[in-house]
Amino acid sequence: MSSRRSRISEEEINDLISKLQSLLPETRRRGPGRVSAAKLLQETCNYIRTLSKEVDDLSDRLSALMETMDNNSAEAEIVRSLLRS
Repeated sequence: MSSRRSRISEEEINDLISKLQSLLPETRRRGPGRVSAAKLLQETCNYIRTLSKEVDDLSDRLSALMETMDNNSAEAEIVRSLLRS
């Protein structure tokens, strides 16, 4: 990539901000409108932290569930097959 192309145009930045805004539940609820890039990035970081906590919680719950199951049971096999998907 040339050094000239390494800079992102303002139009490309605005397009990326718009795409990011469409992915965040908080900004989708708010509806269309301009949000500062800094605010959008802050909301993105908060959303990623929330998702990470949810993944950790689900992992803990799944581990607890698996501990209560017989490893050879049909239920355990179903869970394992879901995890492989």
